[in-house]
Amino acid sequence: MAATADVRDARRRPKDRKQQIARASAEAFSELGYHAVSMEDIASRVGVTAASLYRHYSGKYDLFRAAVLGLGEQLVSATTFADDDTGSEAGATPEEQWERIVAALIDVAVKARPSGALYRWEARYLQPEDQATSNEQIQVVNRRLQRPLSALRPELDSRQRWTVTAAVLSAVGSICDHRAKLPANEIRRLLAELARQLRDADLPPIPPRDKPQRRPDPAIGPAGEYEAILATALRLFNKHGYRETGMDDIASAIGLPTSTIYRFFSGKAAILSAIYRRAADRVSSDMSTILAMAPDERTAVGQLIDAYVWRSFAEPELAYVYYAEQINVPAEDRAALHNIQRAIVESWARQVVAARDGLTVQQARFAVHAALGLVVDIGRLERHANTESSRQLVGGLLRVLLIPESR
Repeated sequence: MAATADVRDARRRPKDRKQQIARASAEAFSELGYHAVSMEDIASRVGVTAASLYRHYSGKYDLFRAAVLGLGEQLVSATTFADDDTGSEAGATPEEQWERIVAALIDVAVKARPSGALYRWEARYLQPEDQATSNEQIQVVNRRLQRPLSALRPELDSRQRWTVTAAVLSAVGSICDHRAKLPANEIRRLLAELARQLRDADLPPIPPRDKPQRRPDPAIGPAGEYEAILATALRLFNKHGYRETGMDDIASAIGLPTSTIYRFFSGKAAILSAIYRRAADRVSSDMSTILAMAPDERTAVGQLIDAYVWRSFAEPELAYVYYAEQINVPAEDRAALHNIQRAIVESWARQVVAARDGLTVQQARFAVHAALGLVVDIGRLERHANTESSRQLVGGLLRVLLIPESR
C-alpha cells in the first residue's frame, strides 16, 4: 500500500516542483530575511510538507544558497548572448549590444522584483565559497556590459568603467527595494534611460583607492552612554548583522554591563528602531531646511543630493544598515518609519519633476529610489572613503539620474 501511495504522490507532484520551491524560498528570504525563515514557512508557501522539501534540498542554508545564486545565475544566463562573437552579436554595433544587455538585465529585475532584494542585502549570509561564486557572477555581468562601453567611451579607464557598470546594475536592481508602481513596459523604458544617462556621464578622474582607515570604536564621552550604545550597536549591526548581534555583544564592545543598556532600551529591537528613526529624522530635517532656503527647484535637488551624500559618507554604517535591516524593524514601528520614508521620496520626486522637463511624479519616484540606492552601492565600491573626490563622484552620478544637463 505504501508503495502505491508513493506512486500516486509522484503522479500528483508537478514537474516544476523544484522551481516552485526555489521561487517560494527566494520570496520568503527576501521578505523575512534569512534568519527569520523556516523550512515550514517555505513549505507552506509551496503547499507541501516541510519533509517533502528535503527530497530536493538538504536544509535551509541549501535553499538559501540556491535562491541567492539562482538570482545571480539568471543575470548571467540572460546576458550569455553577449559573448557570442559569431552569431547575431557579431554584426551588432556597440550601441545595439549595450541596449540588448541592459534590456536583458531589466527583464530579469522586473520578473524577480518580489525576491530581488534577497540578492542585494541578504547575500552577506552566504558562506565564503558561495560568496565567491556570487561575486564572480556579478563580475561576469559587469565585464559583458563593459565590452560595448569600452567601444562607446574609449576615454574611460578601468576604474571609471567599473564605476559606470556598477552604477547601472545598482539602478536596475533598485526596483527590488521599493514597491512604487508603473506599468512594466514603462519601468523598462525608464530604467533603460537611466542606464543610458549613467553610461554617458562625465566622470571625474577617480584616484586609486586608499586602504580604508579604521575609525576608533565609540567610547563613552561627553555625549554619554545613550549615544555610545547607539553608535556601537550600529557598527555591530553593520559588521555582523542584526540577528548575529546580541545585547551582551553591544555592552562588551562599550565596556558597560548589559544591565546599563536596559536603562535606555527595552531590547535590541528598540535600539534598531531608534537608529532608523534617527536616520529618517536627519534626512527629513536636512530636506526641510534646504527646501525652505533654496532659490529654485534645481538648486534644491542639488543641495538635497549633497546633504544626503555627505551624511552617507560621514556615517556609512548607517546608510547600509538602513537598507539591509529594514525587515528586522519591529512591526509596531515599521509603519511609521515607512510613512516617513515615503514622504521623503515623495518630496524629492516632486522637486525633481519641478526641476526638469519630461518626467512624471511616478517616474521620478523610481529615479529617486535608484539615486538613493546608488549612494550605498557606489559608496561600498569606493570603500566609503570620506574624501572630496568620492563624494563628488557619487554626487555627480546622482545629478545625472535626477537633474541631468540638457543635451
